[in-house]
Amino acid sequence: MSSSLLKKYNIPGPRYTSYPTVPYWDQNPSTEEWISALKISIKESTESGTGAAIYVHIPFCESLCTYCGCNNRITRNHGVSDPYITTILREFELYREKLGITGKLKLSELHLGGGTPTFLTPAELTRLLSGIFEHCESMDDHEFSIEVDPRVTSRAQLEVLRTFGFKRLSLGIQDFDPKVQDIVHRIQSVEEVKKITCDARDLDFTSVNFDLIYGLPFQTIQSIEQTVREVAELRPDRIAFYSYAHVPWIKAGQRRFTELDLPSGDEKRMLYERGRELLESAGYIEIGMDHFALKSDSLFISTQNGTLHRNFMGYTARKVNPILALGVSAIGDAWTVFAQNEKLLETYVERVERGEIPIARGHVLNAEDLILRRHILNLMTLMSTSWESPQEFVPFLGDIQKRLAELERDELLKIECNACKVTEKGRAFLRNICMAFDARLAQKSPETRLFSSTI
Repeated sequence: MSSSLLKKYNIPGPRYTSYPTVPYWDQNPSTEEWISALKISIKESTESGTGAAIYVHIPFCESLCTYCGCNNRITRNHGVSDPYITTILREFELYREKLGITGKLKLSELHLGGGTPTFLTPAELTRLLSGIFEHCESMDDHEFSIEVDPRVTSRAQLEVLRTFGFKRLSLGIQDFDPKVQDIVHRIQSVEEVKKITCDARDLDFTSVNFDLIYGLPFQTIQSIEQTVREVAELRPDRIAFYSYAHVPWIKAGQRRFTELDLPSGDEKRMLYERGRELLESAGYIEIGMDHFALKSDSLFISTQNGTLHRNFMGYTARKVNPILALGVSAIGDAWTVFAQNEKLLETYVERVERGEIPIARGHVLNAEDLILRRHILNLMTLMSTSWESPQEFVPFLGDIQKRLAELERDELLKIECNACKVTEKGRAFLRNICMAFDARLAQKSPETRLFSSTI
């Protein structure tokens, strides 16, 4: 990557786990609109045989990782877990009542995220999952996954998860360099990670993912090289290699360090390029944006058969809709409507206890949103999109080729009639390319404090 392109395109922009992106949601759904959209989506998923997805947010962490941008609650008081599980199961009950579900919901995907889901003890995990599966039926090709912190995860917890059909595990690694770990307050050894990885494989988890971050304070080429080599030795099935998003005006924990401690510009990008080089030499294939997988993993297979999908949980091997979201701040997706729960834990609990569906905000997608969502999703997963058919065209696309022209001159994409395809060179600028299809970003003045830098 040339320095001139990096300087030109390294601007604030969305990561596009949704469209419209959350800061530009402006058409909040009523509870009735949200439930109606969910009913339609559940009916379609049942008829198509794809099943629905459930996302459960567990916000608790014993300590704060200062790079983190998630909604979490820092506490060592494990007494908070059981009441929170009660609230989640009550929220699920409210949904079943509102949706009129009398039988079992056909479940294709279940994901526990956080926070730290393994903050819950084996007994608490059992209670939570038993309460969910009492009212759900697992599809034959289901994929259940969980994010874990290697420092607080035990084999006993993994045994519980396997009992309920979990086969995919995602471990937060970030970096193995002691200096980096100290500044981001995430101290864990290679041995801790290796133990959980080996336990998972021994218990027949079929896919293990490692999360890595580049651009953290004090990272160097040497620390990235050492981390990636140690990761490659453990041979996870897939790897997420994210750019650190520095947004201290949103996440106060990031104020533990300053921009002066962070690699930036060419230096930061070289961390990714060197990491990618080492991953590819170890047999990993770049998938979409910021992801790598072995050829045996379902994420790679999905790129070959054209089923790769992207949503609030990141890249998935197929499209599953709706996503019914449970827990504080969790975001649900019925394709035509997004809904996010209350972000403050106490407010979330109070509303559920009052018998209310606890959504605080969301967005009802209009006809333009739905079309542009498909184009951005195509780019994020297929690296190409086409607006040849009238069904894929809206007035905003009338001058799309003009907005793409400079990207084409810089050899980041190729335009062919009413279509465009991302070049290999352009993969690093995928967020910038998607921004050309973002009507809401174009219609409002770019607000630099909404997003992290694109590269």
